[in-house]
Amino acid sequence: MFGVSVITFGMFHLTPGDPVTQLVALNPDVTAAEEAALRERWGLSGPVWEQYLDWISNVLVGDFGQELQTGREVSDIVWTRLPETVALGLFGWAFALIIAIPAGVYAAVNKDQLGDTVSRFLALSGISIPNFWLGLMLILIFSLYLGLFPVLAPSRSSLISPEMLRYLILPGITIGTASAASIMRVMRTSMTEELNKEYVTAARAKGLPERTVILKHVLRNSLISVVTLAATLTASIVAGSVVVEVVFNWPGLGREFIDAINQREINVVMAITLFTGFFVILANLVADIVYAALDPRIRYD
Repeated sequence: MFGVSVITFGMFHLTPGDPVTQLVALNPDVTAAEEAALRERWGLSGPVWEQYLDWISNVLVGDFGQELQTGREVSDIVWTRLPETVALGLFGWAFALIIAIPAGVYAAVNKDQLGDTVSRFLALSGISIPNFWLGLMLILIFSLYLGLFPVLAPSRSSLISPEMLRYLILPGITIGTASAASIMRVMRTSMTEELNKEYVTAARAKGLPERTVILKHVLRNSLISVVTLAATLTASIVAGSVVVEVVFNWPGLGREFIDAINQREINVVMAITLFTGFFVILANLVADIVYAALDPRIRYD
């Protein structure tokens, strides 16, 4: 997370402009003295390394600063928008796993048959289609033409209400499609390798039903690769939520992140970036724990 903060802070200062520049562009009557005074008040007048040291010294004590142009606390902005982004990400993640694991198992069991070919074609299509285009097509077909789902999120519904869950279906599918395609391909490959191992032959020779061999033995060993990929795809799901939230007008961190970049609000950008990095690290930690549950050989003494 320290490395992420350094790289993000440096890249942000390589882009032209800052919040003062944005204000001056909207208010041409601002004098040079007033512009300099604003930079001094907001801590933007010193060298980049000095600004970074000031920022990280505040973050280490839990102070993420304020949104410069409005004065809102950055921590309040993040905590207000975070539940919506987490809900969207979890919905997309659940969709990806629910679709990908059964499809991968079916493709591996029916290798080189029609179902396997169709599933691989759909997986390749899911990886290739840009999520912003997929989101627009889903809105066009299922919201505007068929009227099955709302176009805009309910404004007064909680995240666990039926109305909100109904709205989450289209953005969840959009954000989870590429991940589902990747997981399905890995699931198929891993299952195919496991099916060719000796313990599978031994289990079949003992007379175990094919369903038991597949679901109890092969599937469990195949899930290790899937867990690894699922943890890695956390970053893709979080990053993809930035585009999906804009397409579906979802009030999450993604939209706030885009607005902060456009307005050069560095405190907001840094806070959201750090939270994203934290979730990626947390996902990898959970993956390590799940490894031990799936395969006792991985557990430490």
